Amino acid sequence: MVLQLHVWGPAFDLPSIDAQCLSVIAYCSEVLPKDSWELVATSDPSVSPTGELPALQNGSVWVSRFRNIVDYLRQWSEETCHLDQFLNNVQHADSVAFSSFIESRGQPLIDLSLYVTSQNYYANTSPAYGALLQWPNQWILPPKLHAAAKARTDHLGLSSLDLQAMEDQRKRDHSAAVAAGQIPATLIQQPKETVSKLLGRTAKSNHFRLEALTADFFEPLEAMLASKPVLLPADDENSPSSLDCLAIGYLSLALHPDLAFPWLRDAMRAKAPRLTAYTERMRSRVFAALPCREPARISVSAVGSTLLNMLADNTPILREVRANRRLKSAAQADENFSPIQKLALFDYASTKDKDRWVSIASVVAGGVALVGYMVHVGLISFSGRVEEDEQELEQEFEPAEVLHLPAADFLSAL
Repeated sequence: MVLQLHVWGPAFDLPSIDAQCLSVIAYCSEVLPKDSWELVATSDPSVSPTGELPALQNGSVWVSRFRNIVDYLRQWSEETCHLDQFLNNVQHADSVAFSSFIESRGQPLIDLSLYVTSQNYYANTSPAYGALLQWPNQWILPPKLHAAAKARTDHLGLSSLDLQAMEDQRKRDHSAAVAAGQIPATLIQQPKETVSKLLGRTAKSNHFRLEALTADFFEPLEAMLASKPVLLPADDENSPSSLDCLAIGYLSLALHPDLAFPWLRDAMRAKAPRLTAYTERMRSRVFAALPCREPARISVSAVGSTLLNMLADNTPILREVRANRRLKSAAQADENFSPIQKLALFDYASTKDKDRWVSIASVVAGGVALVGYMVHVGLISFSGRVEEDEQELEQEFEPAEVLHLPAADFLSAL
């Protein structure tokens, strides 16, 4: 059975637009024989039971996320497909620590560069998704990914990179000031700020924070690389480890895209020249001659499923039900959780389900009680109209009055 790796599709001359997908592609290209796996640019997370990409499929088994896929391939191949099998204890500890570092520090920078920075999102990222997605996902998924990236980076205080959000906030503040009477009527009409004005106003405040964030990410990796050919040699000096595969996914997406505002690429080249050369060299090695397979065209049933999922995700109760189901599935499938942790997550999701149904039952019972009380006090009457209808029917079909005349008068009338 040939393994199938489902990923987000290609963009920016890379085999995927997603950092985790690039990392898994790099790992599979290093550890798996070319005839044992296929790369499928699915670009539709709903193909995976977990609703995530990348997703490795082996028959009925699906595994998502980089570390889970690495662990699954190690067990599936009985340790033969495992880049880290020759690492010592210290190297294993370094691999775990720097893997967490790359994911926690690298993803926010990718989010800021490709999604939060308005010039890059509207000029480069959004058109890239439009080219690789099919209808209706090309209208549904990019805004969701955009919003998720903004939410993940909100704590960094760099929302001013999102010029559209800044302009919307300026309009809201202006409308609120007008409503409060703080602006004279003659000054209500304000000209819209241009992009150059917004950039000029925020460039200095963004510059120092971006300098700090990029330095915190690139400089430790530059120091770890030093003069070695790879970050963490797995076997001989030139063999990459799983850490190298993970790093190349994030570093390639930081360095390679040709963006309208390439502040992340410029920072990497300036702060980490050895890391830049390493990324170019490894990118050519792990992304060459991939066993790609054309994805199947979207079917009518898939379109219907996508639209139903969108409707469910926008319905509060259904959205919570689906989120709890995904939490339960993730808790059971993720091997990084201990049995106690899995049980705790499962109980947490089950408790949330019970609380939701109790809340719904309470609301329904309260509504029924309110209607019953209103009927009892006479605010609502269901019998009034019935009685009126009965009276109208009686009047309509009332028999004619019988006239009682004396017999003599009756005969004289004849």
